[in-house]
Amino acid sequence: MTLSLYEGHRVKLENVDTFADGVAVAQVGEYTFAKCQELIDGMVLVGNDGIGSAIKDVYDEGRNILETSGALAIAGAAAYCEFYKIKNENIAAIANGANMDFSKLHKVTELAGLGSGKEALLATFVIEQPGSFKTFVGLVGSLNISELTYRFTSERKNALILYRVDVDEKSDLEEMIGKMNSSDMNTLNLSHINIGDEIFCEFTFPEKAGALSKVLDIFCPRWNITLCRYHDQGDINASVLVGFQIPQSEMDEFKNQADKLGYPYELDNINEAFNLVVAE
Repeated sequence: MTLSLYEGHRVKLENVDTFADGVAVAQVGEYTFAKCQELIDGMVLVGNDGIGSAIKDVYDEGRNILETSGALAIAGAAAYCEFYKIKNENIAAIANGANMDFSKLHKVTELAGLGSGKEALLATFVIEQPGSFKTFVGLVGSLNISELTYRFTSERKNALILYRVDVDEKSDLEEMIGKMNSSDMNTLNLSHINIGDEIFCEFTFPEKAGALSKVLDIFCPRWNITLCRYHDQGDINASVLVGFQIPQSEMDEFKNQADKLGYPYELDNINEAFNLVVAE
């Protein structure tokens, strides 16, 4: 809708993010577009992490769980107030819908911390030597580590540590990252990383040997894989979230290959979804 209002005519999208599926359409309706042109003063854009944060805020205050599209207005109001530095004012937002399932709720909880700024996803490179991990933990200091992935290997000089920390003050996070970098532990904040032409696709396939390889073989080396998150949960079916770098001009070819695979899949354009790589 925002793009259509900007262009002055209804624009049809080639790819639609289905995170907030209740408001996800490839092309807005004629009547709706005409009414929006007549009545709307402006639009506010928010990311999926902002929607996740809004759902969490509503739950924390009233123990109610909204669906992603139902929380969109609240996320927009929060972004509007933050941009214009509005505080201690009454703001009205229309919340609707509670069509939430557990698989999407899992994504929401992963995004909520990053969207609220109360959690950060970091990557630190440390030299593989005795005592380096202890030094790393000491440099984190008072920040609480909520999740961490580390594994020693003798084949590389540097080890990669992926972790999340709770953040009360942004200055504390910046200070910690500064200490890491000055101690020769190169640290990156991955909370809002963006990669050009990146899309995410979640495949569901039978939990059996070779199924994951079948998924990857279809697309490699044709397209670059930017992320792969797979977790064996012991169920009949498993899911894998894969990130690809795919130009818009090649999306039809990608979808044709995905259809030929024969497994259910869902396209998802959550750029912030990189945080899922270390999710449970």
